[in-house]
Amino acid sequence: MNKRRVAVTGLGAVTPIGIGREAYWDGIINGRHGFGPITRFDHSEFPVHFAAEVKGFDTSSILSTKEARHLDRFVQFALAAAIEAVSDSSLDLEQVDKRRVGCIWASGIGGLEEIEATHKHCLERGFRRMSPFFIPKLMINAAAGQIAIRFGIQGVNYGITSACASAGHAIGLALKTIRSGEADIVICGGSEATVSALGIGGFCALRALSERNDDPATASRPFNKDRDGFVVGEGAGGFIFEELEAARKRGARIYAEMLGVGMTDDGYHISAPIPEGTMAAEAMRQACLDGGVSLDQVDYINAHGTSTPLNDVMETRAIHAAFEDHATRLLVSSTKSQLGHLLGAAGAVGGVAAVLAIHHQIAPPTINYITPDPECDLDYVPNEPRRARIRNALCNSFGFGGHNVSTLFGQAR
Repeated sequence: MNKRRVAVTGLGAVTPIGIGREAYWDGIINGRHGFGPITRFDHSEFPVHFAAEVKGFDTSSILSTKEARHLDRFVQFALAAAIEAVSDSSLDLEQVDKRRVGCIWASGIGGLEEIEATHKHCLERGFRRMSPFFIPKLMINAAAGQIAIRFGIQGVNYGITSACASAGHAIGLALKTIRSGEADIVICGGSEATVSALGIGGFCALRALSERNDDPATASRPFNKDRDGFVVGEGAGGFIFEELEAARKRGARIYAEMLGVGMTDDGYHISAPIPEGTMAAEAMRQACLDGGVSLDQVDYINAHGTSTPLNDVMETRAIHAAFEDHATRLLVSSTKSQLGHLLGAAGAVGGVAAVLAIHHQIAPPTINYITPDPECDLDYVPNEPRRARIRNALCNSFGFGGHNVSTLFGQAR
């Protein structure tokens, strides 16, 4: 029996370089970055004083003041991206069987700001004064649940967490959900909001962050010899996936086809990848096999590209291992050079960039490509976007715990 095929018909984005898919793409192709001083907490005693915050995020068009108070920032981002994606798809969810509409949404950490704020409140005023909204605000599945409530959808619905691979897993499982016949439409993606004292402090303690406080604009420099860590970002990316023939029948605009997913684990270390990238390579191979695309038909990879010493060499080796001679012909870029690392939402905003790269036939750049690392020897689309033939594109997401996910998108055929 033939697999049910899956169309991407709607996109939503809340990012440090633009709110909304059009502003996000404009930021990408114009090489903008989202890095600047931290404004959300007092960071004076921290070794890192900058991050990639979402600027100018206004919930008033989608939430009342009371509703906004009852939702953590990562859920607010999720709702904004999902609402935009639904609108972009031109779907009328009142005219479909809502039992056939699902939501699979990811976050690596969830309501960290709520945990911090409630703990402080309880220490100051006592635990009997704890808000009844504490648990509903912080839980990972709050985003999926609130999206379902907003649209009244009643199909498959759950939250995903696998560190920085979370959104990749959500997107891959959304593909499988439509293929299997469990749903006809799935809202999927990921969101994160960890520019907080615990979030920044925790990654500082791991020594994972760039400390380039004198030059935050170029602090995220994937594949550079002098990279010194990632920059924490925040935001969300969202998709509408539909069964392809149904999307065509209703005359939907189809950005791309969701073709395949590869999911593996290193089984090696909780926070470091296998240096050779063997299982990351296997995830890319699996995605292409799952999508029925030969390796030499992949033209672009939105890399995990964190700007950390370990990841960038590992990912380069993995691409060489997976693609062999074709690796040198691939366009590979890291939009984290502009956005920072959105952790559990990274695979969502990276996936949106990959879909738009196919749609516009333009490869996003890796900005801040200043001092090439001899161990990173691929075409990273340095500093400027490039018009190119992009038939198929991968988006890589790798997370603490050894999780590897590669999602494959292609031109709709």
